[in-house]
Amino acid sequence: MNSIYYSIYKFMKKDIENLEDVKQLVNMFYERVRINELIGPIFNAKIQDRWEMHLQQMYNFWQTVLLEEHTYNGRPFPPHAHLPISQEHFDTWLELFKNTLDELFDGPKVEEAKWRANQMAQMFLNKIEYFKEYTGKTLL
Repeated sequence: MNSIYYSIYKFMKKDIENLEDVKQLVNMFYERVRINELIGPIFNAKIQDRWEMHLQQMYNFWQTVLLEEHTYNGRPFPPHAHLPISQEHFDTWLELFKNTLDELFDGPKVEEAKWRANQMAQMFLNKIEYFKEYTGKTLL
């Protein structure tokens, strides 16, 4: 895409404003996750045939985080605690997430989503590494 068209396209993008925007983000992001060579097999093995339920949880999670509409009730870390993942997996997850955000939207909520995703990835990685090192001890 040449720079003129990119500038026009970027200008036409809007910020994340409502649940439909969150659903668009989550759906496109997880389409990419599912086919990714590194993290796709891990997600597919963990979620199996419960993708619709997982997507609904993610709609609720991001709706709560970004739109301050409190629809998520849960603890996001425990399902990740014992996954065989490392920094490389989180880097891939973040790259897919940020690229999806940039492709679809532009604005302050996009930047907030990126910041929050970075914070969650670092926290989850730290906790996962803790569990790997200190098997049997819990942070929960």
